[in-house]
Amino acid sequence: MGSGPVHITGQGVRAATTAGRTRHSVVTWGAGAERQDAGPADRGYRMIVRTSVGGTDMRIRLSNAFGEHPVTFASAYAGLRKQGAELVRGTNRRLTFRGAASVTVPAGETVLSDPLPGELAAQSDLVVSLYVTGAQGPTTGHGMAMQTSYAAAGDHAAEEGAANWTDPIGSWYWLDAISVETSTAISSVVTLGDSITDGWASTADRNRRWPDHLSRRLQAASGITVKGVANEGISGNKVLADGAGQAALNRLQRDVLSQPGVSTVFLLEGINDIKAHTGVTVDDMIAGYRQIIDRARAAGKWVVGATVLPYQGWYEYDAAGEAVRQSVNDWIRTSGEFDAVSDFDKVMRDPCDQHQLLPLFDNGDHLHPNDKGMRAMADAVDLSALRRDPLSVR
Repeated sequence: MGSGPVHITGQGVRAATTAGRTRHSVVTWGAGAERQDAGPADRGYRMIVRTSVGGTDMRIRLSNAFGEHPVTFASAYAGLRKQGAELVRGTNRRLTFRGAASVTVPAGETVLSDPLPGELAAQSDLVVSLYVTGAQGPTTGHGMAMQTSYAAAGDHAAEEGAANWTDPIGSWYWLDAISVETSTAISSVVTLGDSITDGWASTADRNRRWPDHLSRRLQAASGITVKGVANEGISGNKVLADGAGQAALNRLQRDVLSQPGVSTVFLLEGINDIKAHTGVTVDDMIAGYRQIIDRARAAGKWVVGATVLPYQGWYEYDAAGEAVRQSVNDWIRTSGEFDAVSDFDKVMRDPCDQHQLLPLFDNGDHLHPNDKGMRAMADAVDLSALRRDPLSVR
C-alpha cells in the first residue's frame, strides 16, 4: 500500500466494458450531486447509506464536481453499521486509491476507490467514513439525504465506535455512488427525478422513499434480473432549467449514464418545470423528455417514463399549469416514445377529484406523497417492464 496521496487527472471515471466477462460492476447506491456551501477545511464525515444489489469488490465514487479547488481525502473507510454512528466490530476497513491511502481530486473531477475484497450484502446499512483536508469554497454533496449521518473534528475514520462522531448531519458529502461486482446478468435501474423521488415527506432514517420500496421488491422478486436501484432524485430539480441541482438534461451523463451496470433509466420529473410559472409549454416538456430518451437509448439503456403526479392544493397550482400537466401525461401514456410507462398519476390521484392527490397518500402539502403513497408508487411499477430482453448494459 502506497504512503503518498494519489492525484487524479483527466476527464473523470469511465465504466469498463463487460465484453467477454461473467461478472461486471453494477451501481448499488447513488445520490445526485449538487453544489453545497463551503464546509470546514479539516473534518470527518461518517455517511450512512443503504445498498440495493449485493456483490463483491465494493468501490466508492467520490465527486468534486462542483468544487472550485482540489480536495484531499486523507483517509477513507467502509464498514457495516450497528446503530447510530457505531459500526459492527471488525467490519471497518480502509479504502485505497491506486494503492494509496489518500487521494487528491481536482475541481470538477471524480475518483473511484480500489475494489474492497469481500462480500457486501443487498440491503445493507453501509457506513463510509472520510477525513477531508484542504477543502475550500463550495463542496459537492447531496443536500436532502433523508438519512442522519455524522461529522467529527479530526480524523476518526478508522474508529468503529461512535464517541467522536457527535455532530448529526442531514446531507451526504462528496460520496455520490457505490458499486459492486456481480453477474453480468444482473443490472440496475436509475430513478431520475425531483423531491418526490428524493423522498421528501417520507419518514427520515427509515428508507421509505419510493425507490427504496422498489429496491426491496426487486430483491424479493424471482425471475427479475434488475436488482440494483440508484436514486438520483434531487429536491426541486427540473428537466429543463438549472436551479435546485443542474437540470436533468445537464446532469444526465454524470448522475445516470456514467453509472456502471445500468440497464434502465426511470424518469419521473417535470412538476417543478410545470408549476414554476415560467411559461414552459407542453412542447418544451416533450422536447426535454425526447432528449433524455435519445441520449439514454444511445447509451444502450431502456427508458421508462412515469406520469406526473397531481398537485391541486399546492400553493403554485393554477389551471394553466394543470393543463400542461394533463397534456404532458397524455403524451407520456400514448406517444409510444418511452419503452414502458408507469402511470403514477392514475395510481396517486383522488378518483373523486383527479386534479389532487388521494388524501390517503397526501403528506399534507398536496404535492408530496407520504409513506403510504411512496409504497403505492413502488408497488405500481411493473417489474417485468424495467428492462428489455436480451439485456444490453454499458
